[in-house]
Amino acid sequence: MSPLALVSVSDKKNIIPFCLELVEKFNYKILSSGGTATYLMEAKIPVIKVADFTNSPEILGGRVKTLHPKIHGGILAKRTDEEHKKDIESYDLELIELVVVNLYPFKKTVEKGSKWEDAIENIDIGGPSMIRSAAKNHKDVSVLVDPSQYQEFLDESNKGELKETYKAKLALEAFQHTADYDTAISNWIRKERGLQSSKYIESYPLIKTLRYGENPHQKAFWYGLNNIGWNSAEQLQGKELSYNNLLDLESALSTVLEFGYEEKDKPTTETFASVILKHNNPCGASISNSASKAFLNALKCDSVSAFGGIVAFNSNVDIETAIKLKDIFLECVVAPSFDAEALEILKIKKNLRILKFSKDQIPKNNRNSTKSIMGGLLVQDTDNSEEKTESWISVTENTPSDQEYLDLKFAWKICKHVKSNAIVIAKDQQTLGIGAGQMNRVGASKIALEAAKENSLGAVLASDGFFPFADTVELADKYGIRSIIQPGGSIRDEESIEMCNSKGISMIFTKRRHFLH
Repeated sequence: MSPLALVSVSDKKNIIPFCLELVEKFNYKILSSGGTATYLMEAKIPVIKVADFTNSPEILGGRVKTLHPKIHGGILAKRTDEEHKKDIESYDLELIELVVVNLYPFKKTVEKGSKWEDAIENIDIGGPSMIRSAAKNHKDVSVLVDPSQYQEFLDESNKGELKETYKAKLALEAFQHTADYDTAISNWIRKERGLQSSKYIESYPLIKTLRYGENPHQKAFWYGLNNIGWNSAEQLQGKELSYNNLLDLESALSTVLEFGYEEKDKPTTETFASVILKHNNPCGASISNSASKAFLNALKCDSVSAFGGIVAFNSNVDIETAIKLKDIFLECVVAPSFDAEALEILKIKKNLRILKFSKDQIPKNNRNSTKSIMGGLLVQDTDNSEEKTESWISVTENTPSDQEYLDLKFAWKICKHVKSNAIVIAKDQQTLGIGAGQMNRVGASKIALEAAKENSLGAVLASDGFFPFADTVELADKYGIRSIIQPGGSIRDEESIEMCNSKGISMIFTKRRHFLH
């Protein structure tokens, strides 16, 4: 008896040649419904319509087609179970050996901004039911949910009887397919109706198995979306991206995005920005009137730490900038665009990873930040909401000069991306010293101020959290700091304010902190 394949696909890529081979080489009969049946019949492939097979018409405008005992009985029946054999005979069930189903294009429908009613109609019911039935009974039934599986199935069939391990792999991919589908639907409903979810559910396909994680003895995998974020960035040259590269690239780009991001020579938002990052912390940053000047100014902050670092730009990389970049060992350079001549210069360094990351590849609704903990996951909003400078208040007798105010804004944006406790010293729109990840704030200040040395005279200081004591102000004064920006909110704020007043230092409270752990 000819084996029976049930075929119902929304994505019809390669389905005609696949079905032709099933029929002509493996003697399959094809069972199908709706648009798939019409599509196959137009290609002269013999098809048994589901309505004829079940002797039951499609109803409710096509909502009910395959939800029928003859369909699911034919899929779910255990071939060696005696009770099942009796039911097969009693109800005249014809066994289905292969289920080829992919689902209504729900994701594409909602990505186009469809109406609620249109999206609801693109929620597949019969498809997931058939896939799950076949996957459950994978010992006896094969299930294919993606056109990329067709050739492998034909190749395995050519070898003879399909192995149980192969069928189990198909079942795994099937359940993951329906889980991903249900995740997209549930998250869409949550967002559309502004509902709080009792479960955190996301679904990301495997992009790549990485060489290793943070260290060579750790396995690592990269999961993500195919059409946005780092997987959509164009790597123009260099070695494969590592786990650490991706972490650092994320931090570097997040920092430079504070100053706008344009695929042209003159950013329209602020100005040319460059950030040098090492081990997930900025070690230099600057904004200037050209990309090359921004990079050189950023490099001055800590040229030692910049060795082996990552550089991000918010604008096009030109020849002049490329010449400066080639003089230092770097792991990665990322920018919205590169001049052809600049690329030729950078490609001399064959191991340098060069990434073009365009503005439209930046997720528009990247609202959640997650961290794994033992037995769970912590989820929070990303710290990327627009800073409301109108809520900042000057709390000292002196107020910042216009230039100091610009430097305070700049330092505050960089400080947001430095591991807490974080201190940033800046002047003339460039960092002079950065203190990161210390267990106390005065310790971070000592590191940043010592790095700045005599350059700190007339500079500003930014702190990601409030001052628990006045000692940071006192230390800042010794290095010539003229203005400070911090969140405020300590029970000892008055002590810090009084110390500023006694030293002639201005201080701004932002009323918002930016801890980064």
